[in-house]
Amino acid sequence: MYSTCTFCNQPLGRNEVFESFPVGRRIAFDSERGRLWVVCRSCERWNLSPLEERWEVVELCEREYSSARLRASTENIGLAKLREGLELVRIGQPQRPEFAAWRYGDQFGRRQRRMILKVGAGLTGLGVVVAGASAAGFGLIGFAGLVMNRATQIVQGNPQEVLARLETPNGLVKIKRLDLARVRLATAPGSPWGLYVPHPDGHIPILRKTWEDKLDEHLITGEAAESAVRQLLPAVNRFGGSAKRVREAVSLLEAGDPSTYIARVAAERSAWSNDAVLTRIPFSMRLALEMASHEEIERRALEGELSMLEQAWREAEEIASISDNLFLPESFTERIRSLGRRYG
Repeated sequence: MYSTCTFCNQPLGRNEVFESFPVGRRIAFDSERGRLWVVCRSCERWNLSPLEERWEVVELCEREYSSARLRASTENIGLAKLREGLELVRIGQPQRPEFAAWRYGDQFGRRQRRMILKVGAGLTGLGVVVAGASAAGFGLIGFAGLVMNRATQIVQGNPQEVLARLETPNGLVKIKRLDLARVRLATAPGSPWGLYVPHPDGHIPILRKTWEDKLDEHLITGEAAESAVRQLLPAVNRFGGSAKRVREAVSLLEAGDPSTYIARVAAERSAWSNDAVLTRIPFSMRLALEMASHEEIERRALEGELSMLEQAWREAEEIASISDNLFLPESFTERIRSLGRRYG
């Protein structure tokens, strides 16, 4: 079992309840279908566990849930709190819209509350600085632009933050927050849908009639496009959504086949206008796109493409390892490895 979230690369935490499955502080399970997820407490997304580890742990989860004293449940979904702070989410037999609304309502609702608190604290701190400068006799006109720029960053995020590193036909491309205004869905030959991402050295694109003659951006398709939307949509939807918005998104997703939802949206919205730009797609539709991107990787994994799921876990672990070691000298890292070989 991997220990890092495949979406945000943050640690999933540990529990001491399940000796054979010590990963996670919130575990969701479906006994009937044999599905097991570890819910990331940083981004609230659900990480499907590898197939060979599920059945035994699902049985243990069912046993612990049944004996738990602190439980809250509806007809189909229950939540139990165990010792050591571990939470179990038991999935019964909900209708799919009910399950999606419960699962994503938790995710987007927590994200919304977290961002409101974060932005509120940032703006309050900025207000204190401005008030202090004013009290000290400094004129506000001189640094009004700086204050406005900082306030915009607090609300919208740092425009220079790198959100994703994507593989394109022309090599690796870094997508910054400011680039989101140029990322858009598209239809593409030989693929259900694609994604245009800007070339880092390109200018504002001049819209052409066909996708072939665009020189300052890349068209990515297939698994590369799926990976891109999974990384970029949480940044586009950084403020999450209310329960009402989540219900609207679930309704959109359930209007047809959820597995083809992204392709339907790409076909409906013209790639040669602002309609297809991720940041300009209607709010509830953006939430539905993020839901669809999550469920697509699970659908494929459950249909037998386990290697794709395991590859996603490995990549997350590698990224987390790189992040952990950014500030450590190589000599220190090598010393740790040698001790591990000696005593492991």
